[in-house]
Amino acid sequence: MLAGIEKLVISDEPMKRADDGVASQQLPKYKAKNPHPPVLTTSNGAPIYSKTAVLTAGRRGPMLMQDVVYMDEMAHFDRERIPERVVHAKGGGAHGYFEVTKDITKYCKAAMFSEVGKQTPMLARFSTVGGESGSADTVRDPRGFALKNPQTHLKDANMVFDFFMNRPESIHQVMFLYSDRGIPDGFRHMDGFGSHTFKMVNKDLEPIYCKFHFRPEQGIKNLTVEEAGKQASEDPDYAIRDLFEAIENGNYPTWKAYIQLMTFEQAEKWKFNPFDVTKVWPHGEYPLIEFGKFVLNRNPENYFHEVEQAAFCPAHVVPGIEFSPDKMLQGRLFSYTDTHFHRLGPNYIQLPINCPYRSRQRNYQRDGLMALENPGGAPNFHPNSFNGPTERKDVKESVFSVTGDVERYETADDHNYDQPRDFWLKVLDASHRERLCKNLANGMGKCPDFIQNGMVEHFTKVHPDFGSRVRQMLDEMKKK
Repeated sequence: MLAGIEKLVISDEPMKRADDGVASQQLPKYKAKNPHPPVLTTSNGAPIYSKTAVLTAGRRGPMLMQDVVYMDEMAHFDRERIPERVVHAKGGGAHGYFEVTKDITKYCKAAMFSEVGKQTPMLARFSTVGGESGSADTVRDPRGFALKNPQTHLKDANMVFDFFMNRPESIHQVMFLYSDRGIPDGFRHMDGFGSHTFKMVNKDLEPIYCKFHFRPEQGIKNLTVEEAGKQASEDPDYAIRDLFEAIENGNYPTWKAYIQLMTFEQAEKWKFNPFDVTKVWPHGEYPLIEFGKFVLNRNPENYFHEVEQAAFCPAHVVPGIEFSPDKMLQGRLFSYTDTHFHRLGPNYIQLPINCPYRSRQRNYQRDGLMALENPGGAPNFHPNSFNGPTERKDVKESVFSVTGDVERYETADDHNYDQPRDFWLKVLDASHRERLCKNLANGMGKCPDFIQNGMVEHFTKVHPDFGSRVRQMLDEMKKK
């Protein structure tokens, strides 16, 4: 999965409309009705100690399945809306192939990387997150999550910025969201930035941590707020249309594939948590290594059959690619599969667009809704003496040690302003900084003073000029 292709959806215009009416008063009314916060509980009424940290084995260790608080929350979230996807409801896709261009077998034994020039058929789906199926492609969108008021079903800036204000580790992503990067110019010009940290394992079971990146050879392009607003009103399916027509005309979009590598020793010594999705691995320290490309050269014959029913999950890896202690990745290993079971059914993997390439299902799963495979008289238990499917010993996972106390480790103060400061000082030029500040001020212009002040405080910790410029713009808006 391309983590950079699924981010937060916030539309500039709809947010303004939501704030102009009674919708923005729903949270204050709720607070007035409940002057004292009630005790937070699980769905079965058990009080919760911490809702902002998961159970891990050590501060940077993997998550535990016994974290019933997380499981209860995510299983319910996966089922909150029907029938379209809870997240990523609006999107487009196309068929193509992945091709190995550089040898990385010393890092990874995955068969798809076995030789330069090898091609593997693939499907890509690009999407927003919070918008419904009919939403516009050109909303501001670094694709992570969307927040709506469940009473009004309208976007509420108070909910968005109150969340940001109370989780300072989100500031880095907030700056991406409200910068020029927040509205990609269609799917063909999107940067596939890999947020999650995975693990590669070679044929000798030697592991190394990695991040995957996919950069468009068409160039990275973004829309201005004005351009995006124009497309949202005139052609809300702008990105889907652009991708379809480009492929139909033989203008096949291509992305070069890169990895970043970090040894276990480097991970231990790095000042940041390398498994924190709010942090990036600087290219100067961990350079991009090219290893392949993917090309989209065939449009779907039927959108619903091939794109809407397509189910992507970070748990679907091949031998040679494993998981790191990345907490969000660990959580998604459960929640994405659970979502597919709910949305498409227990046999979603048997659908033609999802079934393993060149491989029929060979396991002991039986029956259930929409079962397409018929195992006939094969045994339904393992082990057995009747030549049922058996294990392959050469695909054993790498062995790793886990130490540390099982605890809910908070991350709210974990170097949250260092990389946002670098983004402000080293990445953005003066005009880009001005647009970032303007977009942020417009986004939270109707929020109450305490939310505005809280966000400005975070921006000031990133850099004094950042905070003062947003403050100045907010004050100017109040005078109008």
